[in-house]
Amino acid sequence: MTEPTNPQLKPMPDDWQRALAVVAHPDDLEYGCSAAIAGWTDAGREVVYVLATRGEAGIDTLEPAKCGPLREAEQRASAAVVGVSEVEFLDHHDGVIEYGTALRRDIAAAIRRHRPELVITLNHRDTWGGVVWNTPDHVAVGRATLDAAGDAGNRWIFPELIEQGLAPWNGVRWVAVAGSSTPTHAVDATPGLERAVNSLLEHRTYIEVLTSEDPETYCRDFLNTSTRAAGERFGGKPAVAFELFNR
Repeated sequence: MTEPTNPQLKPMPDDWQRALAVVAHPDDLEYGCSAAIAGWTDAGREVVYVLATRGEAGIDTLEPAKCGPLREAEQRASAAVVGVSEVEFLDHHDGVIEYGTALRRDIAAAIRRHRPELVITLNHRDTWGGVVWNTPDHVAVGRATLDAAGDAGNRWIFPELIEQGLAPWNGVRWVAVAGSSTPTHAVDATPGLERAVNSLLEHRTYIEVLTSEDPETYCRDFLNTSTRAAGERFGGKPAVAFELFNR
């Protein structure tokens, strides 16, 4: 019987200028794809972050009213490390994000506002690799982002956005899903990997609750492991993998 093989990942498209990254929580991008983002901003591309929540329910020992502003500040500092200066928060409630028209409308509005060619989001499927259950927030935001990429270009879906000055945007060419168990494309992580480690380290309050390890060791080991695994299908170079959907 023929052994199954994992095909090599294709290089991500590079003929674009603007990207919008849409995720549920502070730190989602830092665990998922900030090494790729660092390389893109180095090349002069524009990347904007949109987060559905402020991560206010993420630390058991810190009440949401205090946790949210702290995690927002950490996210803004984290984004700056990889060259992202614009970070928006949609103020959905952490832990109980609902997939539906309200979420799709907010993300479609962000797409119309920023007019990206590439939209990035996180794994929208039920599991991570078929073994670890995904959170409802990730599933809802990932799925809504895929849908909103189409909503953004249809003037008859959410017509109130036009009244708010947000004209339809049909310019999204791809949606790239980080953390997918079925990736198709990848980006060389080498140029941005050190900054990705430092970017993840900016979420120190969350990381210190998450693990008893030294934070720097934890961040470095996590990102080295994930980029090395993706690199096995990308010519042996550390890589950030994406499942790429064409629009």
